[in-house]
Amino acid sequence: MVLAASVAAHAQQEPQIGYVYPAGGQQGQTIEVTIGGQNLRETGGVLVSGGGVQAEVVSTFKPLTPQQANQLRQKLQEAQKRFREAQRSKSGRKFAARPTFEQFAQELGISPGDVQALAELRRKMTDPKRQPNPQIEETVTLKLTLDADTEPGPRDLRLTTASGLTNPLKFHVGRLPEYHEHEPNDRTADRGAFEMLPVMINGQILPGDVDRFAFAARQGQRLVASVGARQLIPYLADAVPGWFQATLAVYDSRGNELSFADDFRFLPDPLLYFEVPEDGTYELEIRDAVYRGREDFVYRITLGELPLVTSIFPLGGRQGESTAVESTGWNLTADRLVLPPGDLQPGIHFLRLNDPECVGNPIPFGVGTLPEVFESEPNETAQAAQTVALGQTINGRIDRPGDWDVFRFEARGGDPIVAEVIARRLYSPLDSVIELTDGEGHRIAVNDDFDDKGAGLLAHQADSRLEVVVPSSGVYFLRLGDVQNRGGSEYAYRLRISAPQPDFELRVVPSAISAAAGSTIPVMVYALRRDGFAGEIQLALSEAPTGFRLSGGRIPGGQDHVRLTLTVPPDRPDEPARVSVVGHAEIDGRQVTRTAIPADDKMQAFAYRHLVPAQDLLVAVTSAGPARGAMRLIDDQVIKLPVGGSGQVRFFAPAAQFYNQIQFELDEAPEGIAIGEVSRGRQGISIQLTADENLVQPGLKGNLIVEAFTERTFSNNRRRVHIAFLPAIKFETVPIRPTGSDAD
Repeated sequence: MVLAASVAAHAQQEPQIGYVYPAGGQQGQTIEVTIGGQNLRETGGVLVSGGGVQAEVVSTFKPLTPQQANQLRQKLQEAQKRFREAQRSKSGRKFAARPTFEQFAQELGISPGDVQALAELRRKMTDPKRQPNPQIEETVTLKLTLDADTEPGPRDLRLTTASGLTNPLKFHVGRLPEYHEHEPNDRTADRGAFEMLPVMINGQILPGDVDRFAFAARQGQRLVASVGARQLIPYLADAVPGWFQATLAVYDSRGNELSFADDFRFLPDPLLYFEVPEDGTYELEIRDAVYRGREDFVYRITLGELPLVTSIFPLGGRQGESTAVESTGWNLTADRLVLPPGDLQPGIHFLRLNDPECVGNPIPFGVGTLPEVFESEPNETAQAAQTVALGQTINGRIDRPGDWDVFRFEARGGDPIVAEVIARRLYSPLDSVIELTDGEGHRIAVNDDFDDKGAGLLAHQADSRLEVVVPSSGVYFLRLGDVQNRGGSEYAYRLRISAPQPDFELRVVPSAISAAAGSTIPVMVYALRRDGFAGEIQLALSEAPTGFRLSGGRIPGGQDHVRLTLTVPPDRPDEPARVSVVGHAEIDGRQVTRTAIPADDKMQAFAYRHLVPAQDLLVAVTSAGPARGAMRLIDDQVIKLPVGGSGQVRFFAPAAQFYNQIQFELDEAPEGIAIGEVSRGRQGISIQLTADENLVQPGLKGNLIVEAFTERTFSNNRRRVHIAFLPAIKFETVPIRPTGSDAD
């Protein structure tokens, strides 16, 4: 419990950013951006992925503590008293008019930063829309210059601070003119963007806030209004449902509501499109669904007669082959897209229309390796079922409410098969359900939802998957439908029916790592195992700068994650280093290598956790490090730990003034494994590890991470002081040798 509290306290000191406002800008423009977060002291730099963006830190602000605020209030009261005395005394200094807040501060030598802090405190106290929140109360002001030819699209923005590197948040580079809201605009519409269509509108929703924008439109225009809110900040830990749930509405000049949206199908961000009924002035309104708000309720609204793809078919294609894709939507110059062959690797990719303004919405597209076929109607019953072969991907639609698609195939008894639907992950509204029956109609298996840990941005996953062993040779039927009996041309799917295709993906968490020069820090790697793959995965660094080293680089067979450690070089690089982690495994006699996708473990609505992908894995090496070198393993072999017995691990430890005061404790170890005796000598430190026979079984594998710490007395309080994490220790529990055994 003590260690958990220590680690939690350490995590609370990590720099975090909670919002970026505005969350984007136009090519060729220079804009001012505010970052809100926590532990942002001494922000020294800005990192924006993708290039073409120059950044400069203009100012930083940290609010006053209550004690500091009271001290400043007392100073200001003294300044007011001096002012009154000066007014009464002819010899005293006089102000031509009542002194400003800044003049009071200058009179007493109060710093401009303290003036800003107290002014911000007073503003929040007098503005009911602004409520203090420690997670976003510190702010950093940036100046960003976007090159005219820089690539449009989302970027990862991070700050470098004295305590390390922040998490990333999205910053979008666009081509449309940008407009920033002006308050108050809750009763009287903001008219600043009146003649600017198409336009990108930026704003923030505060508690109880409603933002309105006036715009001019002509009869017959087919306008699209699309909100980016949840896509900017996917998860808020302390809000329900876990993000800013925006609503969007359009009103005519008489106050009649013409269109309303609080989502787009299953996506939380609202999108609406409508045809303008007559020339005139219209108002666009955005708010939170239940009138919540905060500075991190940031939005971007695309408004104009712009291209919009609402659905495509098919949802994907085979790797290396050209795929003609039918697209449906508004303001499209063509209804078919042809994708280039061979350019895309297997997986899900986001594409855009070939639009000169590059303002079309991103379109997910699946790429597979199996032959592709198309569903053929009618196929609603077993008698009318479409015959398919194992080892194919079927592209189809549930094209009307209540529709079912039935497929007939033959399989051999004892063979495993996998049936998997990919629809929701490709932005189809289909909430699929699949059922496998034998030739007599007896149900073998059914599935509604399958949770794909790799789809971290989907809070509700609705794709289906079955993996079964066929009981006997013969004919089988697979039925696919929508669990809510909905349907339509947009309810498309990709259905794979095949033998298992064992594979894996990797996620490395967090995407931003900060470590003192020469030190070691824990890192988590998740294995997303596919189609029954259960083998061991060896992990290694790829393209890492000299001096970076992984310890404990393996995910044992059958396990889906491992904590390992990363040791950084003793010299501090000028910039955060880009690091890549790769995994190697043998699958069916072939060597498979997969690169880990950087991600961050985000909490949603106080309870749920998701792995949110990032563009880069960055490591910031701070200047402070171990004074005389780092602890390291003398023998990096797997420790065979007898259940009911003990094992030894030895570390080289550089001499230090408090060498004999160093204590050790396991960090997040499996229950029943503990540290026993610790021996110190000239050759280093020997740590005994024990495994409780009542809590631990033979065959347990993984890594053990040890924290070195000491205790110090500060102001009569005894406190724990973290010294270092030791490199990860690979271990495996084994049966204890019988007494008297002569086995060596």
